[in-house]
Amino acid sequence: MSNATRWLPFLAWLPLLRHRATLRADLLAGLTGAIVVLPQGVAFATLAGMPPAYGLYSAMVPCVIAALFGSSRVMVTGPANAISLTVLAIMAPLALPESPRYVELVITLAFMVGCWQLLLALVKAGRLIDYVSHTVIVGFTAGAAVLIVNSQIRNFFGIDIPRGASVLQTMSALWHHVNGIQVAAVAVGCVTLLTALAWRPLNRWVPAMLVAVVAGGLSAWLLRGVDPALAVRTVDALPGALPALSAPDLRLETLASLLVPSIAMTLLALAEAVSIAQALAKRRREVLDGNQEFFGQGLANVVGSLFSSYPASGSFNRSGVNVAAGAVTPFSAICAAAFLVLILMFVAPLARYLPLPAVAAILFLVAWNLIDRREIRHLLADRFERVTLLVTFVATLVVPLEWAILLGIAVARGVGFVRVRRAR
Repeated sequence: MSNATRWLPFLAWLPLLRHRATLRADLLAGLTGAIVVLPQGVAFATLAGMPPAYGLYSAMVPCVIAALFGSSRVMVTGPANAISLTVLAIMAPLALPESPRYVELVITLAFMVGCWQLLLALVKAGRLIDYVSHTVIVGFTAGAAVLIVNSQIRNFFGIDIPRGASVLQTMSALWHHVNGIQVAAVAVGCVTLLTALAWRPLNRWVPAMLVAVVAGGLSAWLLRGVDPALAVRTVDALPGALPALSAPDLRLETLASLLVPSIAMTLLALAEAVSIAQALAKRRREVLDGNQEFFGQGLANVVGSLFSSYPASGSFNRSGVNVAAGAVTPFSAICAAAFLVLILMFVAPLARYLPLPAVAAILFLVAWNLIDRREIRHLLADRFERVTLLVTFVATLVVPLEWAILLGIAVARGVGFVRVRRAR
């Protein structure tokens, strides 16, 4: 790799766009990706405790920067499930979710995460990600799936449960307020779920999540028309198609309060991004430059924090859609961001009709798809990996997420040491 392409990796793939077939494939893949991220972005922002628009903003600038300066040809960067959940878990104790101070702190977190990622890239710490074992990621992801469901029980059933409640607290509240369940909310959520499942065979033509969200919105509109008492809560109106300029809070006390959370978030974001990028690179028989990917992710978060983005990482769902849609180069991700802006110009006024139970149903599906059931069965069969998996899973449910990740890494290293000793 020449010095020019090392610092400007897009110079390596830009000439490929001279071929009309490649350009057409990337444009179509980008359009598909923009349609897919529309409901996902709103859902992930809700999961992160951010106003809905910020999930879409996080799918714009970080997506473009990572495509230009990262190493992966087809991975798409933006809001991600585990990242969004972790944001809420570590930031909720510091400020009220969706409040101006909360948004400012989360944007500051994105800036700090980006700085850590850039530092790791500059010291060529690409191999650092090897310390985050596959088992830790599987256990954490499974635990995150449970927490995603836990966080959306309140919206799906229309029950007033405080944000950040533990799994036990949520189950207790659901049991004690079972008579307060809103039938209309459950009906809208179920329509959304059933539509998404029924539409799966046609997913390649029109994303099932998009169809499901539309069906959920229509069902909520019909119920409200039958009886105003059956109205369900909806998301806030989106302010506009373009992200507003923003700035991190660089006061010493703020940076100190976010030090440990930013380090843990950095490890999680890089582990998610690099694992996705590696998997896609192997499938396509391409070489992935770990340090270059670190640099691309770091620059994406730093620049994104200046354009209303919360911490971004590789998105498994959007990357999978990107590949399935025939993407050839990172230009497809850039097109996805551009198409998203165009779509929002027309769709933003309609966001206020999107019911929260429909968003909760979409996140239920996301959580279910997060759980790698085959890999979990495989890891449970290994007595050493079983320990790391279960400890990480339980820790994700009962301790702050930033510490759950670090605990999982520590247990994995200890288990690895014991395995080596016993093998001698």
